[in-house]
Order: sequence, then structure tokens, then C-alpha cells
Amino acid sequence: MAHAESPSRRDFIASLAAAAACTLRATTDAAEAAPPTRPNILFIMADDLGWTDLACFGSRYYETPRLDRLAAQGVRFTAAYTNGPNCAPTRACLMSGKYTPRHGIFTVGDPVRGRIETRKLLPPKNNTTLPTDEITVAEALKTAGYATAHMGKWHLGAPPTAGPKAQGFDVNIAGTHAGHPPTYFSPYRIKTLPDGPKGEYLTDRLTHEALQFIDAHKDKPFFLYLPHFAVHTPIQAKKALIAKYKAKPPAGKHANPTYAAMIESMDQGIGRILDKLDQLGIADRTVVVFTSDNGGVGGYRDAGIPTGDITHNAPLRGGKGMLYEGGIRVPLIVRWPGTTKPGTVCHEPVISLDYYPTLCDIAGARPPAKQKLDGESLVPLLKGAEKLRREAIFWHFPAYLQAGRGALRTAPAGAIRKGPLKLIEFFETGKTELYHLGDDIGERTDLAEKLPEKAAELHGLLVAWRKAVDAPIPQPNPKYDPNAPPPAKRRRRAPKAKS
Repeated sequence: MAHAESPSRRDFIASLAAAAACTLRATTDAAEAAPPTRPNILFIMADDLGWTDLACFGSRYYETPRLDRLAAQGVRFTAAYTNGPNCAPTRACLMSGKYTPRHGIFTVGDPVRGRIETRKLLPPKNNTTLPTDEITVAEALKTAGYATAHMGKWHLGAPPTAGPKAQGFDVNIAGTHAGHPPTYFSPYRIKTLPDGPKGEYLTDRLTHEALQFIDAHKDKPFFLYLPHFAVHTPIQAKKALIAKYKAKPPAGKHANPTYAAMIESMDQGIGRILDKLDQLGIADRTVVVFTSDNGGVGGYRDAGIPTGDITHNAPLRGGKGMLYEGGIRVPLIVRWPGTTKPGTVCHEPVISLDYYPTLCDIAGARPPAKQKLDGESLVPLLKGAEKLRREAIFWHFPAYLQAGRGALRTAPAGAIRKGPLKLIEFFETGKTELYHLGDDIGERTDLAEKLPEKAAELHGLLVAWRKAVDAPIPQPNPKYDPNAPPPAKRRRRAPKAKS
């Protein structure tokens, strides 16, 4: 259910709108004709793209020449994290600038994810819609004079009351409450996206819409948020590209030709958008960000989970749905001409909620005074600093996530990273695991018993943080039955006869 707009939100928007109107009235005709001083912002987010799923991040199978070139022109972050191990929490944290306990979107859908009698704990209530009294980064940029557009996956509420247009975007293309498209080929069956010609590819269509928006707004600052559906399921791609990768030998544990083709289509589309910026002469005043919403769908079999891997996150442990590195560490590339030094690499840990203050900082936009932003601006890092001032970053995932055949990707858990050390706490057992990511990026050696003082220190910081953000903790489940049989395997339906 959408929340009513709060007085603080109305006051914030009204005051900034009035200030913007006064500024516009005072602007001379010559100034109006001058190029905008605020940079455009193009923020691209892939869905389920793993940390090593770009060539510039280590893949020798997937081909991403345009993103590789973007990385060579900007900063590549090697320790970028998402606020959750699946889609919705990361998107909510990006839009709100807040940690998950502050907006209540901890996971996708049902936090129990299974029969209640098989769960030792009762997860707290999970919101599935970003409250509309949150002042989003789009609203903050819009009140600073930016044209705003959303194109792709929203997953934070249903239009019209809680979709992108209710949260600060002037334009919404394809954004709904759905977590994935029914198909990647037109007819799409997406309410907010008119169908294209039969067989049109969804990634190409979003690229086309982005190009049209940029053409129409080249003379004023714009914020184009392009959260691609790719490379989320269904795993579907164009036949010619699939054939290309079928003829290519696997490299390491990357071997899925259809997934590879999806990645290349996305890379090609991003290349077309970057070319458009060059053609219009606005690339030098456009900040480009590329990242993913969580880790890749893979690494499960290595963890003893009997489900099909789409990709693999090696050398990271695990994948989407886990608080191990494979579930939350993602690629991040930022190009800010005149500010970022081409070809640089940043190893400082950053997280999704940092984008809100960063984009406001870049745009010269005033963040809402009464809305707590938990992140840090990354502008110092983009200008060459090596460190941020904060002590640690945190995760709170008080939910269950299943994988294939009823196996669990995770039970309720929380985590903290401080410097190279990372601690994970599992709420069912109270067990903690401690890893030194500088020496052990694959999280193979648990140091909790070897370094009990460090484990206690990080756990104390995690507990204090949960108290500070009022994080709800799962409680014992009175309906839990340790003798409950495992879920029955789904029976496959017989295929329908073709007419």
C-alpha cells in the first residue's frame, strides 16, 4: 500500500521548486542559451550480473568491449557492494539512500519462502513497495533542475501510485512492480511498455528509448536511470549471438552461450548510447555509472546446493541470495570526464546507498534535510582519494531464500565489513564467521575461532549498528517442526501438444 506524502516531503519539494522558479525568473536570456553547468547523469544498472561477468573484471568468455572501454576511460571499483543479495533491497537503498531497516524492504516478496513449519525463525514483515513519503534521488535531482527518466526494471511498487512517476521520474518506460520480464522478445506483455515489432529484443528496445530521451534533452541536465532487465531470467538472447558463443570454448566456469549473448547485447546497447553522447557533443559533461543490483546466479553447486548455475562468481564464494561475496560484490565503473583519471582502479569498499549522496554531490543538488542518508559521497574517490572516512558497511537480511529443490541459499543473517575483515552472523544458530578478504577473497578460511577478539569487535559493531537503525530481528517460530518433511519435488507438467 502506498503511504501518504509526509509534510517533510511536501515542504522539501515545495521549497526547492520555489527556489528553482525564482532562479529561472532571474536568469537572463543569454544565460538560458548557455550550455548547462550541471553534468548529465546516465546511471545504468544490470540485473543479476556477477562480479566477474565483464571482460574488464576478469571474464575470458563473455565479451564486453564497450564496457571495457568505459572502464579504461574512468574508474573501476573492485570492492563495490549491493545493499542486499537480491533485487529489491538494493534498488530501494539506491533510491532512498537508506539502509534496509529504515525502509523495510529486506528481500523480494515473502521472507519465509517455504512452509512455515520448516523455518526455525519468524522473519519480520517485509515491505514490497518503497514508501512514497521517501524523497528519492530522482526527486532531489528533479528539484535541482534535472529532467528525469526511468527505463527498465523498477520492482519497488506498482504504477501509478507507487511506480517511477510517483517517485520523481518524468518518464517511465517499462517500470512495473514485476521482478523480471515475461519474455525478452516482443510482444513483451509489460503494461508500461507498448509492444514493438514482433521479435524485437527488449534490451535493444530500452536502448532505443534511451537514445530518444537523450536526443530530446541534450540541451538541459538530465538524469537517465536505465536499470536493464538483462541479465535476469528468463535467459533468452538473439540466435546469432547464441551461435557465436556456442562456437567459443568455455573459459574457466563461464560457459553459458545464451547468457553470454545477453551480456553482449547489453554491452552493444550501452555502446550505442555512449556513441550518442559523443555525436551530440555532450559526453564531456555526462557522468556515466555502470553497476549491478546483486551478484550473479551461480556458485551454488560449489556450496552444495543442487541447482543449475547460470554463471559463476569465482574466485568469490556463492552467488545471488547469499551474504558471501558472490551474492553482494558487483562490478562498478564510473566515468566523469575532467574529474576521474582514465584507467584508474579503486579498492575502497563502497555500497549502493552511496549513490544518492554521490549523485547529489555531482549535480550540486541539495539532499533533503529531514531525510537521513546513510551513505557517503564517492566524489572524493572519483577525484583520486584512496579512502573514505567511515568505519564500516553493513547488511541486514532477516529472511529466508530458497534455491532449487527446496535447498536454502541463505537463512536470516547479517554482516559487516570493516577494512579487509568481514563478519557474517547467522540468526538461527548465532554462529559467526570471520574472513580476511585481503588474504582470502573466496572466504574459505573462517578466522572466528583463531581471532576471537576481532570477531567480538566486529560483532559488537554490528549489534550497535542494528540498534542504531532499529533493525528487526527474526524471532523463534512456535510453529517450527524439526520433523517436518522436506518440500515435495514439483512435478513437471507434460508439454502441451503443438497444433
